[in-house]
Amino acid sequence: MNKNSSVKITILYDNNCLPGFKASWGFSCLIETKENSIIFDTGWDGNILLHNLGLAQVKLEEIDMVVLSHSHWDHTGGLTHILPLMTNPKVVLLKSFSENLKREIGDRAKILEIKNYQQIIDGVWTTGELGDKIKEQSLVVEIGKGKGNILLTGCAHPDLKSIIQKALKIGDGDLKAIIGGFHDAKELRMLEGIDMVVPCHCTQRMDEIGRMYPDSYGECAAGKVFDFP
Repeated sequence: MNKNSSVKITILYDNNCLPGFKASWGFSCLIETKENSIIFDTGWDGNILLHNLGLAQVKLEEIDMVVLSHSHWDHTGGLTHILPLMTNPKVVLLKSFSENLKREIGDRAKILEIKNYQQIIDGVWTTGELGDKIKEQSLVVEIGKGKGNILLTGCAHPDLKSIIQKALKIGDGDLKAIIGGFHDAKELRMLEGIDMVVPCHCTQRMDEIGRMYPDSYGECAAGKVFDFP
């Protein structure tokens, strides 16, 4: 991580990619703070994830934990490839995951089941389970005291508006960036005032978001790095 950065986000898996990286349907990113490293979601194809991790020079033995936003295959598939390479694998997942899936993961890693909003590591919070039909958690990462937060979403199945509303209640509540899948979010005016807007993976109105927010819009692709000083 850039020594001048407080937080660094690296896209590891997305429908698009930079030269040398590989693209596939799904999402994963690496969150690096000054103290910790977290992989958020794992895409689908573990071989693609490992390729991109290698190109990004990520050392899996130094990863503190993996967080799964929800149980869909395109966010959990790469898990089996990376857990054996982690020193002390820990997976943060939702309490609503099936008992079979929790048992399979629990046989390979220590698991933390999430129901409600809570801090999972210094400077990083989960929103807790949101949504009805498809339950999902997002992450809120503190850039630094008084510098605002970054919101990271997997697919935003529960509705992006409700996720943002929850995120605004965490920490100092000031959102500086939002990165991840926005799914079929319709109320795009809620993105006003956010310095960096990076729609990824399953976002259905990506072009419209780009037109509405040309100054804050950022393209998402495996290999892209976002530094927050």
